[in-house]
Amino acid sequence: MKRGFYTIMAAQFFSSLADNALLVVAIALLIDLHAPPYLTPMLKFVFVLFYVILAPFVGAFADSMPKGRVMFISNTIKILGCGLMFFAMHQYSALAAYAVVGLGAAAYSPAKYGILTELLPPEKLVIANGWIEGLTVASIVLGTVLGGVLITPIVSDTLLAFNLLFINTAVEISIFVVAFIYAIAAVFNLFIPNTGIDHRMPKKSPFYLIHEFSHCVKLLWTDKLGQISLAVTTLFWGAGATLQFIVLKWAEVALDLPLNQSAQLQGVVAVGIAIGAVLAAKLVSLKQSVKVIPLGIVTGIVVMTMTLVYNIWIAIFLLVMIGGLAGFFVVPMNALLQHRGYILMGAGHSIAVQNFNENLSILAMLTGYALLILFDVHIYVVIILFGLFMSVTMIVIRRWHLLNQSKEDSLHLIGTRKIHPRPSEMHDHGIDK
Repeated sequence: MKRGFYTIMAAQFFSSLADNALLVVAIALLIDLHAPPYLTPMLKFVFVLFYVILAPFVGAFADSMPKGRVMFISNTIKILGCGLMFFAMHQYSALAAYAVVGLGAAAYSPAKYGILTELLPPEKLVIANGWIEGLTVASIVLGTVLGGVLITPIVSDTLLAFNLLFINTAVEISIFVVAFIYAIAAVFNLFIPNTGIDHRMPKKSPFYLIHEFSHCVKLLWTDKLGQISLAVTTLFWGAGATLQFIVLKWAEVALDLPLNQSAQLQGVVAVGIAIGAVLAAKLVSLKQSVKVIPLGIVTGIVVMTMTLVYNIWIAIFLLVMIGGLAGFFVVPMNALLQHRGYILMGAGHSIAVQNFNENLSILAMLTGYALLILFDVHIYVVIILFGLFMSVTMIVIRRWHLLNQSKEDSLHLIGTRKIHPRPSEMHDHGIDK
């Protein structure tokens, strides 16, 4: 791997570490503000809202300048969001401040993945994604643990003993620590190499960007490999975001754990994802990526067995298994989606389309989960419905793939160097879109 790849990994690690620690701290903030339980999953909802709203623009933004600069600007926005959370006095102002952090994350994502396709050849993408996902999962583990540790009274009291100006509570000192970690990530962003890709934008009007984005969405959903990989990753990220909150509630009901301990079980799932991601990077090539789809069906079935568990060690084993299955099937599909998107439209545009679809899924599934909590549906019923939804959807996707594409088609399409001009080239050469 090129040296710049390791700088990208370091920047991603610290930014993701702060993201995941901040979610736990934000939940603690809502508890301090006496927010109702259904607002807890709304934290993730407002976080990903800008991913959807700004989807037509963040891809073009990521492609308009060197990716390292985009990532630096994005982390600066996250620090601003932390500052707004620090001064939040009401549950809805806390949600609004957390949404600003989501704004930074929305701008960050196309750059952090898009630079991989600029820096590395296609045959390195599965390996690179395995490393990035593995490191991201490590940051999820450590981030959720860090968030839980920061709100633990003995730790927060120790930090408050330093008597930092304007910091008086456990949540405030926790937000300060998270903002500092974002600053570390921003420093690494400054050292990410410029890949030499042409970053000029042919047009900058919002109407042009929306039209271009709509065209990119159509291209990816009509591509026979793109549509399958996009459907899988869309389901995975929606399910993953929802599972975070399901685990918190399940740990409270089944295992009688407080927030700072149940948050660490989210990290246990992430350990499994890391294991699955690393194994996928070693065992699955880009051409074999679609063969892992049945694991998505199995994952939904295994999730439903959570309702039978009351022992903490069995719970840990089960959550690692769920994470391992998810990581093993999503990493190859993510690499395939990146490859197809880069061929069809360019790295930044492709990731923006991916984020748009995946975060629409997160919004929809979190809304459904929040409604179930609002109507006081038991968490075991929620888990069964969630597992069934995952398995049935993956069965549909597998059937979809078998119907519209043979193995020979897959090999042919993967080998294609470029079957569509990119949107910018369509404009430059006057091709009718």
